[in-house]
Amino acid sequence: MPEDATLLDRVSLVSDSAGFDASAMQGYIRQHPNSKWFSLFKAPLGIYALSGRDSTKRINRFIRKLGEEPVIYSEEIARKTQSDMVSAVRNMGYLNANVDLITQRKGHNTKLVYYISPGIRYKVRHITKKINDAAIDTLLHGYGNASYLADGMNFDLNVLESERSRINSLLLNNGYYHFNKEYIHYIADTTVGNQLVDLTMELKPYRIDNGRSYPHNVYRIGNVSYQLEESYGKQLKIRDKVLNASNELKQGELYSEDKVQKTYSRMMRLGAVMGTNIRFETDREDTTLLHTNVILTPGRANSVNLELEGTNSAGDFGAAVSTSYQNRNLFHGGELFSVTLRGAYEAIKGLNGYSDQDYIEYSVETGITFPDFKFPFLSSKFRQKAQATSEVSLMFDSQDRPEFHRRVVTGTWRYRWNRMSRKRQHKVDLLDLNYVFMPWISETFRKLYLEDPESRNAILRYNYENLFIMKWGYNFTYSSQPLNGAASNYGTDAYIIRLGAESSGNLLYGLSNLFAARPNDQNQYTLFNIAYAQYVKGDFDISKSFRLDDKNSLALHFGLGIAYPYGNSTILPYEKRYFSGGANSVRGWNVRGLGPGTFNGSDGRIDFINQTGDIKLDLNAEYRTHLFWKIHGAAFIDAGNIWTLREYAEQPGGQFKIDSFWRQIAVAYGLGVRLNFDYFILRLDGGMKAVHPAFKDSKRHFPIIHPDFNRDFCLHFAVGLPF
Repeated sequence: MPEDATLLDRVSLVSDSAGFDASAMQGYIRQHPNSKWFSLFKAPLGIYALSGRDSTKRINRFIRKLGEEPVIYSEEIARKTQSDMVSAVRNMGYLNANVDLITQRKGHNTKLVYYISPGIRYKVRHITKKINDAAIDTLLHGYGNASYLADGMNFDLNVLESERSRINSLLLNNGYYHFNKEYIHYIADTTVGNQLVDLTMELKPYRIDNGRSYPHNVYRIGNVSYQLEESYGKQLKIRDKVLNASNELKQGELYSEDKVQKTYSRMMRLGAVMGTNIRFETDREDTTLLHTNVILTPGRANSVNLELEGTNSAGDFGAAVSTSYQNRNLFHGGELFSVTLRGAYEAIKGLNGYSDQDYIEYSVETGITFPDFKFPFLSSKFRQKAQATSEVSLMFDSQDRPEFHRRVVTGTWRYRWNRMSRKRQHKVDLLDLNYVFMPWISETFRKLYLEDPESRNAILRYNYENLFIMKWGYNFTYSSQPLNGAASNYGTDAYIIRLGAESSGNLLYGLSNLFAARPNDQNQYTLFNIAYAQYVKGDFDISKSFRLDDKNSLALHFGLGIAYPYGNSTILPYEKRYFSGGANSVRGWNVRGLGPGTFNGSDGRIDFINQTGDIKLDLNAEYRTHLFWKIHGAAFIDAGNIWTLREYAEQPGGQFKIDSFWRQIAVAYGLGVRLNFDYFILRLDGGMKAVHPAFKDSKRHFPIIHPDFNRDFCLHFAVGLPF
């Protein structure tokens, strides 16, 4: 730093009017102080300072990249900020506003205060609209209720600009191909007194030639054609019917900018299309006719992927390999066909009483995704508004362990759709079939957990019998910002709401009663001599983030799930039960290591199934900060647990009770590091137990007071954010 320079230490915004929100001017500040980790520590500046003065050394340049150079206070930049704020406040209707710049220098630090005196806000007394085009005037009157302008409103240039944009979009979507908002202008008369304004909005003609005004033309779509990008010397292998269904621009209809954007989006959803370019050409004879040429760049139709992974389950090492084939244009309609083969092996040791057998798994999965709704009775209007896919998939999975052999067959018929805004997404599992078959169970496992009257585990036994699940489900997601990937809303003022509901077995149970079927020895109805599951399940989840500044944000999360087995089932299938702990829950516990209620697992061989429940509650708060480069940090507090709805002998203390559940909420705290690549995030979180509901004695119930690192610490690695 030069000797006469100072660091910009703090910038504050103050208003002398209680009705004016000074923080709204935050975006106009041109120079900000050095960033702080967790809004407390200027660590990036400290890292930069470690580099020393010699910038020719490679190590010093590297350290400087990790850190943040000092922000030297600039009076010139501060004065520009002051000027920008004055203009911004006056544009909001405070025409006599003023902003004072107050500097406070102490040692080598300078603090800035922008003191805003807005004064009295002007209001619009009367609005006059001069629309010198009969057709446009009629169109605007039809959408008059949507106008942002009204007598008595605050005089705000931002609102006036929003009205220009609204009219511009309205006309562009109703045939006015060459229109832009510069044809709309305002005249404001501020001389009427008493902080009042008379406002005139005027529409300029398309052009003036020799004193004659020409109106704006309305354009219609002419001929529509498709062609390949010139650099591709092959035919387009997509049926015309599919291209026409994806094209919103229809011959004879009015030009619409929205339909142009929808066409781009729909074409890109065809797996065989890598790029789209829409060009318009005016007809030589009828100049209001736009001939449309949709130029497509074909993508790669076939691909093969290979993935390798290593596993470590409680010290048992293993490996897995999977290969998949994809065809993105199977029936020349943009369909995505895929086949995936997977094999896994794990060396299992230390299982006394079982045969010397390792874990072997192999599976095959195939499916096809259609880029539209494959469902009758849907209106063409709904099909046009929704961006949809129809999915059909089948999977077979085989697992051989020393304790048992397990086979799973699944089949799914699913729909997904959203609107152009990409803020709402819907998913319907119209039919989801699961068949679980246990061809072999070792005598040791059977005697220990399934048949011995003294140690029989009903939950375990239910989940190691042949079982059939036929369910339907619906999931809805709403985001305040477009859903563009897991990391798209990171550090923004965004919120996401997720709702889910599913039900299984009701149709089969109704048919069993209708045809007077007889239950089996366990009082369960069967299909092909296989008991089927019956339950209902609902989930609610909301996440909200608060942007504090460019480097810091706070994220909050609430999640609740309830599932109830009934009719043909007294226990939920294992795959449908909730668990707590892990990288996306209460991070002071390992996955499936918490609950239900005050239950404390003591048999590591079967706790994975005992520590599951019918109700789940998650409460999370996470402070997120940028550290350096692509490295981000987090400090978090998690709370939650799971419970059962019924009393099960195998899970003492696990039942939910309205008068005591709040005393059984576990709490954890910790720190995390994230590697943020924008399109995906790698995450490492370390959590410590703070309150452990499974213990009553103070020392173990409150680990936050009596911490034991070996006992209370859990490390989690994950991809993506926890919420």
